[in-house]
Amino acid sequence: MEMSLSRLHLPNSQQCSSPLSSSLSLPPCFHVPCSQRRRPHTTWSSSIACCLPQRQESVAVIEKNETSTSVLSERKVIRFGLPSKGRMAADTLDLLKDCQLLVKQVNPRQYVAEIPQLSNLEVWFQRPKDIVRKLLSGDLDLGIVGFDTFSEYGLGNEDLIIVHDALGYGDCRLSLAIPNHGIFESINSLRELSQMPQWTASKPLRVATGFTHLGPKFMKDNGFMNVTFSTADGALEAAPAMGIADAILDLVSSGTTLKENNLREIEGGVLLESQAVLVARRKSLVEQKDVRCRTKEILERFEAHLRAVDQFTVTAHIRGSSAEEVAGRVCSQPSLSGLEGPTINPVFCKHNGKVTPDYYAIVICVPKKALYKSVQQLREIGGSGVLVSPLTYIFEEVTPRWKELLLKLGL
Repeated sequence: MEMSLSRLHLPNSQQCSSPLSSSLSLPPCFHVPCSQRRRPHTTWSSSIACCLPQRQESVAVIEKNETSTSVLSERKVIRFGLPSKGRMAADTLDLLKDCQLLVKQVNPRQYVAEIPQLSNLEVWFQRPKDIVRKLLSGDLDLGIVGFDTFSEYGLGNEDLIIVHDALGYGDCRLSLAIPNHGIFESINSLRELSQMPQWTASKPLRVATGFTHLGPKFMKDNGFMNVTFSTADGALEAAPAMGIADAILDLVSSGTTLKENNLREIEGGVLLESQAVLVARRKSLVEQKDVRCRTKEILERFEAHLRAVDQFTVTAHIRGSSAEEVAGRVCSQPSLSGLEGPTINPVFCKHNGKVTPDYYAIVICVPKKALYKSVQQLREIGGSGVLVSPLTYIFEEVTPRWKELLLKLGL
């Protein structure tokens, strides 16, 4: 996270005269008078430097969106933003590869690449927050980011639309954490934290976070009347121990790092659950048919692969008098229903010059967690020669998420 060590004092507009006070539209419950700031060396000017970029950006985005239609019409190539570094970047490339969409990058130092299977499309490697910003400005048409990044930097803009909300990696949660000791030792919930008498206008709860849009809104919605926010470079987990903050609001995966730094999550302190999502610019989808076509293909590939993850095809032979009789036995077992029911076909054998269907072959789709149980049930009803194969794709006639997307777009 790119953050400067500065306090996000949310000022009282009457006591801190600043041209930003009206444009920031900060809730009154977060205003702290200038005379009551706790750190004399921290000036209001440094607080503005920390707050200003996000709010200026939202204004700039609106202004740019008004003229983006002409820019979009001039740019014919579709732009797809992918994370440039870290685990999210590696997992994104792995997903695309699993969907037969190999990103071809001539030079690893270059920020632009291509996917040969998708014509008229450029891949641009960017920081996740820049992917969201450039979607808003019209410089990108599609992108993959974490839902937390989408929520923080998208600022609720209606021109951003989630195409796929569960790509299956990057799982984490944005959560509030407090120290295990001291005045927090008996605090177990967000409600209890908000009701602590220690937090006053002159001594507010100090929260270190990089989520300066979501954080204040979350605390306000949960009844906090006296709170300030700060940001810091590096790991936020060190902030309480250093005396920089009382609590942190940060992304948590396993929670191990919190425990190792004597911090813990509390009941009601999870702001949102996050994983990788596929995002698009609404105007690009509505105004450009090529963008819709590429988006549909990417979405269908993602859906087909993700639906097949941890699924197996199970084939077995069962003796029976008819396909209907065998189907009755198979459907009586709870783990043998498959996606839409079993497929049953006769297996013809030749006896004394006569061809008869002595066996019936059944084919079902089984999730990995139920695989062994399903095989057992097959054998109990007379199944033999059981074959198991992993699945790579499961394509639907029409991808449900594509139908939902078209409805959202009014198309």
